[in-house]
Amino acid sequence: MSSIEINKDTYLMWYESMLLMRKFEEKAGQLYGQQKIRGFCHLYIGQEAVLAGAISVLKPEDSLITAYRDHAHALAKGVSPNAIMAELYGKATGCSKGKGGSMHMFDKEKHFYGGHGIVGGQIPLGAGVAFAEKFKGTEFVNVTYMGDGAVRQGALNETFNMAALWKLPVIFVCENNGYAMGTSVERTTIQTDIYKLGLPYGIPSSPVDGMDPVAVHNAMDEAVQRARNGEGPTFLEMRTYRYKGHSMSDPQKYRTKEELESYKAKDPIEAIRQAIEKAGYADEKWFEDIDAKVKAEVDQSVKFAEESPWPEASELYTDVYVQKDYPYIKD
Repeated sequence: MSSIEINKDTYLMWYESMLLMRKFEEKAGQLYGQQKIRGFCHLYIGQEAVLAGAISVLKPEDSLITAYRDHAHALAKGVSPNAIMAELYGKATGCSKGKGGSMHMFDKEKHFYGGHGIVGGQIPLGAGVAFAEKFKGTEFVNVTYMGDGAVRQGALNETFNMAALWKLPVIFVCENNGYAMGTSVERTTIQTDIYKLGLPYGIPSSPVDGMDPVAVHNAMDEAVQRARNGEGPTFLEMRTYRYKGHSMSDPQKYRTKEELESYKAKDPIEAIRQAIEKAGYADEKWFEDIDAKVKAEVDQSVKFAEESPWPEASELYTDVYVQKDYPYIKD
């Protein structure tokens, strides 16, 4: 039973938030091609419903942690597009002071704890954040996102065991987009129904249509209720799809154009737009205004990043250890 109603405002929020994710990522891809953004860059285009449906049931104080396809997660958690774009540029005004880049976004104030480049490295960390919430006696939960490739890491099994044993307030979410880099799920695991990996640990686990914010909202709502009530973790396999390659350097020779087009026909942004129109929640002017608003936000983030300063060389020696006067850091 859903505890948080899906209404007109929910649909309008979903459309705007997913459109911002999409347009931001499209711009990031364009800037990467212009070599304004360097290093690795993994775009989220196509998977937006996974985040939109989750944010509509979470509190601002609830935390998110994820892998390196993280720009949209930061946006969904309320991190400023300016700070995210500046981070992509490596500028001092970025959310990680220009030190993390595309794969290591972080914003403590927004309870967004990364952005992690090590495959599966965020899984035990997410459980650790949840343990801290339980230890402090809060009602807040952690959502730990991972890709379908990360579930083959040993850390997942260790974490599932501890999270279930200690009934930690954590929701584990596998964003199964079908491919671990360029290798299909079928070629890398004997258990292609990934959600079933949680069952031996007594963790309620289920598959979810990750292209549909409504399905994501309802599944996440139930999982969050369990976590807040002290009933422990949930494992959700969000079956989704990325329209772009694993990273900007991916030639995508491992999948057919027909497969890609079949998923584009299920585009979550277009589906929500049609639902809004059918329900009479908004007219064409509203869509035009939102499109213009989102475009302006993305354009402003680029302007902010372009005009921001580079980090000072002395920043190499800061943020390495919590201890300010750690004796082995010398400038």
